[in-house]
Order: sequence, then structure tokens, then C-alpha cells
Amino acid sequence: MELVVTYDVATDTAAGRRRLRQVAKICEGFGQRVQKSVFECVVDATGLVLLEHQLSAVIEPREDSLRIYRLREPRERYLRVIGQQPEFDVRGPLII
Repeated sequence: MELVVTYDVATDTAAGRRRLRQVAKICEGFGQRVQKSVFECVVDATGLVLLEHQLSAVIEPREDSLRIYRLREPRERYLRVIGQQPEFDVRGPLII
């Protein structure tokens, strides 16, 4: 399934800035950044549970906000991008 993960982490303290970096690092492991605090991810059901578990362990619910949206498929039919495109297609093969 394809997801959009968005977050807003309070960064007025050193702990908040650390959480922000941790949330971004977790999201990078599941997808690609498409905006500063927005990631597109492709996961199966197990990956979704793992993603939610890892993020829930990091954020501070009283200060931070995390949203996970499941994209309607086929994505190309419902997604409109104006401006810069992502660096790579998260569904395609990645050659390093």
C-alpha cells in the first residue's frame, strides 16, 4: 500500500530537535521525502505496523503531531504534482 506520512514535531527544545531527526530517519527507511516533513512510503501490512510502532515510540503525543494517509490507487490517477518531482519513484527499482 502507498502512504503519505506527515509530521509536525515541536523543536523548541533539544529533545524536540532530536525527535525530529529520529522521525525523519525512520521515515527515510520506509520511503522518500517529498517535502520537508512529508514522506511517500510503499509498505505492506507488516511494514505499516512496524512504521507506526517505530514512530509512536519516538514522538511526544502532547507536543507532536503525526498523520499517516493511505493513498488511493492507482496513485497516478489521483495525484497531481505542481513543481518539483520526487527524486525517484518509490515503487520502482532502486539502483545504487
